[in-house]
Amino acid sequence: MTLLFTSADAAPQPVAGGFPTAAQTSGTFQINRQPQQGALVRGVVPPRTIRLAIDGHDVPFAPDRHFIAGFGRDYGPATVLTAVLDDGTSITETLPVTPTRWIVENLYRLPHYSGPDAEFEARRPAELEQIASARRIVTGAQGWRQDFIWPVPGRITGHFGAQRIYAGSPGAPHAGVDLASGTGTPVLAPADGVVILSAARPFTLEGNLVMIDHGMGLNSAFLHLSRIDVKLGEMVRQGQIIGAVGKTGRATGPHLHWGLKWNDERIDPAMLALPSR
Repeated sequence: MTLLFTSADAAPQPVAGGFPTAAQTSGTFQINRQPQQGALVRGVVPPRTIRLAIDGHDVPFAPDRHFIAGFGRDYGPATVLTAVLDDGTSITETLPVTPTRWIVENLYRLPHYSGPDAEFEARRPAELEQIASARRIVTGAQGWRQDFIWPVPGRITGHFGAQRIYAGSPGAPHAGVDLASGTGTPVLAPADGVVILSAARPFTLEGNLVMIDHGMGLNSAFLHLSRIDVKLGEMVRQGQIIGAVGKTGRATGPHLHWGLKWNDERIDPAMLALPSR
């Protein structure tokens, strides 16, 4: 396995796309960075590969042999990549997954939030199914190949993976990044893709919600929008306006929550988007 990038620090580090080229690969995997909790890896499978599996799960790869793989907040210490070749033989690489130091706050005297209200409990199952159904849509989008840009220029006020412990009771880790910006600030598509969800009405938690599929199992979610400027099934280009910052749903003030998911793994957008903002 040829490694083009290794993170020397366990803290989150942004990495530009930097796909290895298939021509550089000879009988082994090639990846652009060390696997790390919260990160997306870009790579090339060995020549003559007909099937790719990561930790026993089939993963698609493009005709030019490029693939992506994501490692969530609590991913284990290692991952196993297996390429099955056209002659029935296989190549297997076991790679360490670098742990990340996530922000954890202990709020010893603050009780956990109160339980959900009746409206939330009544509406939430259908909302979650709508989100899950959207993520099952396969569009063939090619945005996964691009270097992602930030959808708004605001500072990060909520970090991916951050978690609060309320009087000994752990809250759910933050599933995206919160970007502070004023109501009405245009929200841009971070990469090419296809709109797989454009909320007809505000969701109880997410408010006005847009989801974009970037292809190869990678999708973005944009929460709390004040307006939505794209329709279901619309193809969008990187930098296109898809909506505007707001505070719809459960939000204490105007901001954009940007979430990224690769298959079942939630990814830190700050480790994928280009550093310049």
